Amino acid sequence: MNRRRKYRAVSVKNVDLKSVEQLAEGRLTIGLDIAKAEVLAVVRDKTGEFLRPWKAKQITEIAVLVDLFKAIAVERPVVFGMESTGTYGDCLRQAMTDAGLEVHRVSGKAKSDYEEIFDGVPSAHDGKDAAIIAELVATGKSQVWLHQPDSELYSQASIEVAWLDSQQDIYQIWLGRLEALLARHWPEATTVLKLSSVTLLKVLAHYGGPSKVAGDVAAVRRLQRWGGPYLQEEKIREFCLSAKMTVGVRMTDAEQRQMQLYAEQALAAYREVQRSQSKLKKLCGESELLTALADVVGHGTACVLFVALGDPNQYHCAEAYRKAMGLNLKERSSGRHQGKLKITKRGSSLARRWLYFAALRMTQKPGVAKWYAAKKEKEKNRGGCGVVAIMRKLALAIWHVAVHGVTFDTRRLFPGKPLTPGR
Repeated sequence: MNRRRKYRAVSVKNVDLKSVEQLAEGRLTIGLDIAKAEVLAVVRDKTGEFLRPWKAKQITEIAVLVDLFKAIAVERPVVFGMESTGTYGDCLRQAMTDAGLEVHRVSGKAKSDYEEIFDGVPSAHDGKDAAIIAELVATGKSQVWLHQPDSELYSQASIEVAWLDSQQDIYQIWLGRLEALLARHWPEATTVLKLSSVTLLKVLAHYGGPSKVAGDVAAVRRLQRWGGPYLQEEKIREFCLSAKMTVGVRMTDAEQRQMQLYAEQALAAYREVQRSQSKLKKLCGESELLTALADVVGHGTACVLFVALGDPNQYHCAEAYRKAMGLNLKERSSGRHQGKLKITKRGSSLARRWLYFAALRMTQKPGVAKWYAAKKEKEKNRGGCGVVAIMRKLALAIWHVAVHGVTFDTRRLFPGKPLTPGR
């Protein structure tokens, strides 16, 4: 083959199967590079010989491509490889599974790392990517990846987790904008009530600024009703006094309306977050697995881990489950240089984010608080390393709770003397 033309694609409608017959006998591997508009397929035989890429348009030529694959599979064994990223290939994967074809998954990181090894050139384009995927499948660097419909439990949890996570992002966006407005027009407000206080959000949504709070004789009663028994009368009076004595920039009517709009949007997002968390809590009660996970990290985090990583029982060991979160360690050392251990982050960022907050909550519990305080002091009052260490331990604990049915105990997270029944 002309090396300058080896990646020039041929339309799937113009493919001649005689070219496949010219390849060496035995199993073929076909790498698939999936884009939004088209699919490129590269055929590889057992000797490492490749054919030029075949090009098929997404949607309109998927059936033609699958029929071509079925014709090849009739003559000899063939395995197909796809990257694990994105959703553009889901339709093709379903069609291939329905046709009885064997589909494998190739890691996007493995494909990226292999680019220069493949032909000595650190370049990447669709034709070459498909060839790399075919070679990785041929050398055993892939896993079976047939299309399977999601369970009802997973589908419900996935929908609520996606909604919860997006609404939390929206909530934080509006809180950030409110913080900027309050710093300009009412800086004393957040010294009395937290920015995330629902009472403060209701005040801002109702009044729009300090001047109207100061001019309303019923403001104290409203705050008592909004705050309930958790908001002390002394704090209410301090808050109302800050509205009268504020040094903030006086607000125009338009700026007050802006404050109200931001607070209304923050409250709406907050209520959606609460609604989703309530649904996830109910969902956990319907599943023994999620109930077990919730006992360790809470209902929301349990559902997030289930959606992001799947059932812990699918992992052959606790370390594999932790690695799927990207919490396994890496080190870069050379010669006299001794690099620091860091987590790889080669896993679900969503799972890590939620587990991080679960680890923060865990720092207040018996068996962890004392260790965390000592770790924080050792790191010169920086607690980040300690939180990550707790995350790594929690990942192992979650797997053991789910797989072996052991009871979670915070005192067993860190090494020490064996716990006797008396303790």
